[in-house]
Amino acid sequence: MSVTELPASPRPPSAPLPDFCSLPVLFALVVVGALTVTLMWLAPGNDGDLRDYCIAVLFTSWLSMLLTVALCKLRPWMQRLSWMWPYAAVWLLLVLTVGASAAAVSWLDHNLTLGLSPDSTFGFVRDSVLATGLLGAGLLRYFYVVAQWQTRVAASAQAQVAALQARIRPHFLFNSMNAVATLIRVDPDAAERTVENLAELFRAALGSDQDTVGSLGDELALVDRYLEIETLRLGERLRVEREVDVPTDLPMPRLLLQPLIENAIRHGVQPSRSGGTVRLTGRVARGGVEFVVDNPLSEGPAVPGTGHGLRNVRERVRFHFGERASVEAASHDGRFVVTVFLPESARARPDRR
Repeated sequence: MSVTELPASPRPPSAPLPDFCSLPVLFALVVVGALTVTLMWLAPGNDGDLRDYCIAVLFTSWLSMLLTVALCKLRPWMQRLSWMWPYAAVWLLLVLTVGASAAAVSWLDHNLTLGLSPDSTFGFVRDSVLATGLLGAGLLRYFYVVAQWQTRVAASAQAQVAALQARIRPHFLFNSMNAVATLIRVDPDAAERTVENLAELFRAALGSDQDTVGSLGDELALVDRYLEIETLRLGERLRVEREVDVPTDLPMPRLLLQPLIENAIRHGVQPSRSGGTVRLTGRVARGGVEFVVDNPLSEGPAVPGTGHGLRNVRERVRFHFGERASVEAASHDGRFVVTVFLPESARARPDRR
């Protein structure tokens, strides 16, 4: 009779630790230590010696920097622990580090007879450990709540981006297939080239979430392929001017400029019998980079649109590059102008997921 082995229970997920290498964490530790010393100094029964207060603030500030360095170096190891053990390890490190530091400072002070620490080494170490244990537990609880909130915000934002991407794809694919159907009857060779271009466009439109961020060079290549398709369909009616003076390695979400070019052709060039000129410009602006896509306002009846394309581009830009990024649209001198501004920090962190 064989014994069936039960599958091992899954390992509980690790609670995410904050970035202890960041300045906000150091600032929080310094402020909490200084506030604690201040409250103890102002407590009833304290003699209010300013010298002792300054020494205590310097001691807690030094401890804060020491603890920040230790937590920054040991965070990868502690993050490997499961469930809530990373926070337990951090709390234990805080208590042990403060206890050892208080004992070392007291021993050094007594041997040099500086009179900077209390007479009782045991009492000084005990009080330091108890205060660190209580404050550390409260501070770690705060960090845990903030980490959980950031995780939920990131998950919600990722879901919104996935929904935006899903709304972009059907519109793009529908228009592209209509172009292929038209070219097959007019020019089979051109239709074959169009299918090759569409293969690259489909790969970008239907790419996985891990491939949603590329570079400006990748995006301009997709724009060129799309413009080749539309040039075969519209002929001399479509004229394009492009002047982009921006490094091609600039991080950029895929299908960011292409939908703007598509809207410019659909709403500005296609309804006009004489066609029109679509302009794409890019330049380094103050605090970031700026892209402008403009097209002539149609003289005939405008092609009805839902506004999803421009709205989705605006929300994707805000998601990837933060609140400083912007997408503005306005009519000016008979042309419809869309301006996309990406802040300088976008180059360092193109994907915030």
